[in-house]
Amino acid sequence: MKSAQINRYGGSEVIEINHNTPEPSLSSGKVLVSVKAASVNPADWKIREGSFQQMIQLQFPFTLGMDFSGVIKQVGEGVSLDFKQGDEVYGQAGVINGGSGAFAEMALAKAESIANKPKRLSHVEAAALPLVGVSAWRALFENIGLSKGQRILIHGGAGGIGSIAIQLANYLGAFVATTVSANDKVFVQELGADHVIDYMSQNFEDLLHDYDSVFDTVGGETYKRSFKVLKKGGIIISMLEQPNSELMNQYNVKAIFQFTQADRQRLTKLAEWVDQNNIRVNTDRTFLLDEADKALDYQKDVHPRGKVVLTM
Repeated sequence: MKSAQINRYGGSEVIEINHNTPEPSLSSGKVLVSVKAASVNPADWKIREGSFQQMIQLQFPFTLGMDFSGVIKQVGEGVSLDFKQGDEVYGQAGVINGGSGAFAEMALAKAESIANKPKRLSHVEAAALPLVGVSAWRALFENIGLSKGQRILIHGGAGGIGSIAIQLANYLGAFVATTVSANDKVFVQELGADHVIDYMSQNFEDLLHDYDSVFDTVGGETYKRSFKVLKKGGIIISMLEQPNSELMNQYNVKAIFQFTQADRQRLTKLAEWVDQNNIRVNTDRTFLLDEADKALDYQKDVHPRGKVVLTM
C-alpha cells in the first residue's frame, strides 16, 4: 500500500511517498480501516520538524497523520459489536494515538479512538472534524460550561477549531466575538459570529470587556492580552499556553491548558450534533496523498480557512 512517511526530521523535503508500505497487522482492540481521506493538523508538520521529539520518540520510518475518515476492512478481537466490516467511521489513527498513521491507504486505529461517521458529511468533511470538533466540544461544553446569554471570545475563528467553536457557541445561545483577518469576516458571520474583530487593525482588548470566557487557539501575546477582556471569575481555555498564574491572580480568573485526544464517546456525541444541526465543516483545500509535502506546508504557511485534507 501507499503512505506518506518520514525517515528523519526536517521540512517538506523529508516526506517520502512509500508505495510498498506493509499493510498494518490487525491486533486486539483495533480495527483496520481503508482510509478515504485524512486531514492535516498543525501537529503533523510539527512532528515532521521534530518539535515534539522530547515527548515522542519516533521509530523511523514513521507514517504521518492523525485524523481520518474511512471504511472498516477488518475488526480485531475484543472490539465492540457496534463496529463491523463495511462500517463508515471517523476518528484518529495516529501513531501517538495507538494507530499506524492516517496518511496511508490503510490504517490501524484503536476502537476507542473512532466512532461512526456523521451521516450527512462526506469522507473529506468527516476527516476534517475529529481533532477540531472534539477540541471545541471539550472547551465549550466541558471546561467552560458555556450557556445561553453568556459572552465568549473565540480567537482564530476562521481556523479549523475556531470555525466549529463559533457554531457550537451559537448553538448554545451565547454571544460570540471572534478575531479573524479582514477577508474572513463574512465567513465567520455566516457561521454565527456576532462581533467580528480584524486582528490586523483592531485591538480586541480595547473593544471587549466583562466577557465570561475566552477560547484561545492562537497563543503568545494574544493569550496574555486576552485576560483583559474577562470579567472576575471568568475562564480562559488555551490550546497552546500553560496557565499563567500571575495573570490569573491579577485578573481573578481561571485558566486551563487543553490537550485534545479524540475518544469514542465524544466523537459519537459530536457526530450526532453535526447530523442534527446541519453543522458546516469547511475544507479550505484538498490534496492527493502524493502531495502530502505540499499539504503540510500549506497548513503551516497559509493559515487556511477551516481544514486541509488529503484524499487517497
